[in-house]
Amino acid sequence: MGQSIMNKRTIELSGHIIDSLALTKTMGLIMDKGGDFDILEFEVGRKKSDTSRAKISVSAESPELLDSILDELSVLGASIAELKEVQLVASTKDKVAPEGFYSTSNHTTHILYAGDWIYVEQIEMDCLIVVDEEEKRAFVKPIDDIKAGDKIVVGLEGVKVTPPQRSRGEQEVFEFMNSEVSSEKPLMSLINGIADEIKEIKKKGGKIAIVGGPAIVHTGSGKFLASLIREGYIDVIMAGNALATHDIESNLFGTSLGIEVETGKIIAHGHTHHMRAINRINNSGSIKNAVEDGTLNGGIMYECIKNDVPFVLAGSIRDDGPLPDVITDTAKSQRIMRKYAQEVDMVIMIATMLHSIATGNLLPSKVKSICVDINPSTVTKLSDRGSAQVVGIVTDIGTFLPLLYNSLHED
Repeated sequence: MGQSIMNKRTIELSGHIIDSLALTKTMGLIMDKGGDFDILEFEVGRKKSDTSRAKISVSAESPELLDSILDELSVLGASIAELKEVQLVASTKDKVAPEGFYSTSNHTTHILYAGDWIYVEQIEMDCLIVVDEEEKRAFVKPIDDIKAGDKIVVGLEGVKVTPPQRSRGEQEVFEFMNSEVSSEKPLMSLINGIADEIKEIKKKGGKIAIVGGPAIVHTGSGKFLASLIREGYIDVIMAGNALATHDIESNLFGTSLGIEVETGKIIAHGHTHHMRAINRINNSGSIKNAVEDGTLNGGIMYECIKNDVPFVLAGSIRDDGPLPDVITDTAKSQRIMRKYAQEVDMVIMIATMLHSIATGNLLPSKVKSICVDINPSTVTKLSDRGSAQVVGIVTDIGTFLPLLYNSLHED
C-alpha cells in the first residue's frame, strides 16, 4: 500500500486469542477498514492452560484511518506495543471533554500512569477515563458528569484492555454457545448451568440483579420471581412502570392487562384494572406505604419491600400513571442503575428489550449476564451494542422462570 512509517503502529495481543477468535477478528477488522498488517511475532500456547501472544504491525493510508483502526482494535484487547504513558488533558468546561478523548469499552481496563499500570475503576462502555493524580487512581465518568479541570485520558497510548477470555478447558455455561442466538440451544442444560452459577454466587456472598418486563406477570411467572426474592436469591430489581403496575394489578385484581392470570380468561372491564391499581398505590403514597397499610399483600413488589430488596423503576414517555415510585428523570434513573450495575455479579434480563439494552450498556463485561426473550432480536441487539458477554436464551418466559426456580431447588 505504500504507507509511510508515520502511518504504522505495532500492536500486541495476548491470552487465548485463538480460541476466542480475537486474532481472526483482529486481522478481519484491519482488512475491512482498509488497513494492512504484518505478523511480526506469534507464540502459540502448547497446553490448554497456556496463553498465546501475537505482535502485529498495522498500517493505513492516513493517520486518521490508522487511529480509527487502532481504536476498534482496542475493544478486542489489542494494545500498542510501544510502552508510553497515557496522555492527560484537562477539561475546560463542565460536560465537555478534550478532543480525541479515549472512549471506553466495558472490558477490564488498565492505564500506564506514573510508571505503574493502574486499574480503571467502575468500567462501563461509552465513558471517559478520569485520573486523580494525587491519589493515583483512574475511574470512568459519563460525559454528562465531566467537570472543568478533570484530567481525562486522550488517545490510545498507555491503555490496555482485557476482554473476557475463553480458555481451551471445559466450557462453562457463560462460554458455551454464546456466539449465536438460537432457540435450538439445549434449554435445560443452560438453565441448570445458570442455577449452579446462581448458587455459587450466593454461596460466595455475591449479588444478582433481575431486569424484568411485564411479560413476567402476563405469563403467570410473577409468583416464581416473588419467591426468588423472598428466598434471598435476588438482590436488586431494575424495571419500568409496567412490571410493577401489572404485578400490583395481578395481586389486587387477579389480572394482568385485564386477563385473569391463572385461567387466561378475559374479565369484563379488566382493561381498567391497571389504572385502578395505580390509583390505589397513589392513594397510599408509595409502594412501601401500600405494603405497610395493607393495600398490597403479595407479589414481586411486595416481596421487595418486605425483604429490603432495592428496585429501580425507570420511567418512559409511554407510561400510564406512572406509579409514584417510578423515576421519570431518565438521567437520575441511569445514575442509580449505574451504581447497582457495578455491585452485582450476575444480571438476568427477562423479556424487556429497552431495559435490557440500557442495563447492558452500564455493565462491566466481567458481570455474568443472561438475556431471556421469546424474540431473538432482543439478544442480537444487546450484542450489537457491545454486550457480547451475554448468554442469550430464546424461550417463553412462562417456561424459563418455573424451570429455573425448580432447578434451584433440586438437591
